[in-house]
Amino acid sequence: MDSVSLMKRTDTKFIATIAQLNNVLNQVKNDYSILEIDGQRKMEYTSNYFDTKDLDFYHDHHNGKSDRLKIRTRKYVASNLSFLEIKQKDPQGRTVKSRKRISEYDQLSTDELKSYVNEVTGLQLDLNQTITNEFYRFTLVNTELKERITVDVSLGFNSLSFDDKLVIIELKQEKLRRSSPFFKALKAEKIYPMGISKYCIGMAVHNPKLKQNIFKPKLRKIAKLTTK
Repeated sequence: MDSVSLMKRTDTKFIATIAQLNNVLNQVKNDYSILEIDGQRKMEYTSNYFDTKDLDFYHDHHNGKSDRLKIRTRKYVASNLSFLEIKQKDPQGRTVKSRKRISEYDQLSTDELKSYVNEVTGLQLDLNQTITNEFYRFTLVNTELKERITVDVSLGFNSLSFDDKLVIIELKQEKLRRSSPFFKALKAEKIYPMGISKYCIGMAVHNPKLKQNIFKPKLRKIAKLTTK
C-alpha cells in the first residue's frame, strides 16, 4: 500500500449508483486487489471540515480558483486513528496532501495544530469547524499500475444521509491515465469524470443561502441518482 500512497497526485472523481458500480467491478475484478486491514475491507470514516469565517475555502472552490485548500480532521474508525489533513490543489490540478497524527479528530484548537496548518500552508489562518460527514470506504489497488481507487458509500452530512444510493469514486494516479482499466470500465458504463467536493456539496445542501450556482448541475445529478 505504501507504494501507492500518492500523497502528490492527480485525482479524478465520478458519481454513480450501486448498480453501476457493481457492473464496473465485474469488468475489472482481475486488474485490482482490495485493501484489507485486520480482516476488514469496508472502513468507516468520520471527517470534520474547517474553513475561515468568510468560508474562503468553499468560495474558492465555487469560483473555480485553481490553487485552493481543504482542511479537515479525519477519524479512521476501524483503526481508531485520527489525523489533521491538509489538501492543497495547485494550478496544474495536482493535489498535495499533508497530514499530522492527532489525539482527537474533532479538535483544532491547540497551538501545535494551528502552527502546523500555518507552516504547511504558509498562511495565518483563523479556522472554524463547518460541517461533519461520515461514510464507508473500500480501496482498490491496481496490480500493475501505480494507482488507487477509493469508493465511498453510505455518505452522510450532519443530519442528511444518502444511504446507499450514491457512490463517489475517486481515481488517484501520479498523472491522469485514461488507459486505466477502471477508467475504461467507467466509460463503458457511461460514467464520466465529475469534479465534486464532498465538503462543498454538504455545505451547499445544508446552507441553501450560500452562493452555489456552479454546483447546481451537480446537485441535480445527485438528486437524479438518489431518487431512482
